[in-house]
Amino acid sequence: MATGFGIVGCGMIAGFHSKAVADIPGAQVTACFDTIPEAADRLASQVGCQAYYRLPDMLADPQVDVVTICTPSGAHMEPAVAAAKAGKHVIVEKPLEITLKRCDAIIRACEEAGVVLATIFPSRYHESSQLLKQAVEKNRFGRLTMGDAYVKWYRSQEYYDSGAWRGTWKLDGGGALMNQAIHTVDLLLWLMGPVAAVSAHTAMLAHERIEVEDVAAATVRFENGAIGVIQASTAAYPGFLKRIELHGSAGTAVLEEEDISAWQFEKSEPEDEDLLKRMAGKTQTGGGAADPAAIGHHGHTALFQDVLQAMESGRAPLIDGHQGRRSVEAILAIYAAAETGQTISLPLKHDPVLQARQQFEQAE
Repeated sequence: MATGFGIVGCGMIAGFHSKAVADIPGAQVTACFDTIPEAADRLASQVGCQAYYRLPDMLADPQVDVVTICTPSGAHMEPAVAAAKAGKHVIVEKPLEITLKRCDAIIRACEEAGVVLATIFPSRYHESSQLLKQAVEKNRFGRLTMGDAYVKWYRSQEYYDSGAWRGTWKLDGGGALMNQAIHTVDLLLWLMGPVAAVSAHTAMLAHERIEVEDVAAATVRFENGAIGVIQASTAAYPGFLKRIELHGSAGTAVLEEEDISAWQFEKSEPEDEDLLKRMAGKTQTGGGAADPAAIGHHGHTALFQDVLQAMESGRAPLIDGHQGRRSVEAILAIYAAAETGQTISLPLKHDPVLQARQQFEQAE
């Protein structure tokens, strides 16, 4: 019997979820839910599944084994917790949520229910990302000295105007960092290890009618002593592939989307030259640099397969709730550092009190 997936939230990203599930033998989308009936009906007709207009009705469907959450970022907690309490395994689009308290509520609900929880960061499953991780674990970089992440993307004003939730603290949880660059932040922390402290600047320079940043720059000190930079923007026309640079006392590697553009180590290995040639043209899309729909779904497919294997074996998936929480914490620390002008140490003991968020919440 096929494993049934139920999709909550039938916007653009739900289409990538349905395509990912369709590529997995023994899995199928059996249901979808949206508070806008037309959206649910549209996805249901495309996928061939049951449309629901009330979440409890979908969660009561015995053909739904796994629920994927595709709602706006600040509306992940409620359906995720409800799904866990209904005994469904849970996959949440990035970010896991927009505050640590809401992240923790999801993690707690899934642990109490004994269901698998995963956060969607497909970049970790790309072959190029896995190769960098293996090189770190093999100590090919020697002492890691620098780890940098650059996400210089472009989003038009029309993009933000297309959805009332976009660019808001309440539902987007932040701007270029929380919505767009969080994929790369997660990848950087996975490769470099936890962050110890951050200082930062953020600004909104090129857009109107949004509450959040469209440019951000942070300096980072990692727990292993290495230093790094995180830059993020949705105001860098025309938009460029995201990039990660790892440097150490014995090696350097540069990742641009799925391409490895630099791979040089003090102690070379026989396969290095072929690896660099093979991985220098892997990116098949725009990577979301200028068009949020210009991404592939193969990373989602690999992540969903990992979740199914975790369900069967009882192990945690590669990116569980705690892993998903880590990048949210780092970004919240960057926001706090930018707002206060202070260096913020991690781990955070509680959600930072962001005056910008409070200002807009009080105005509602």
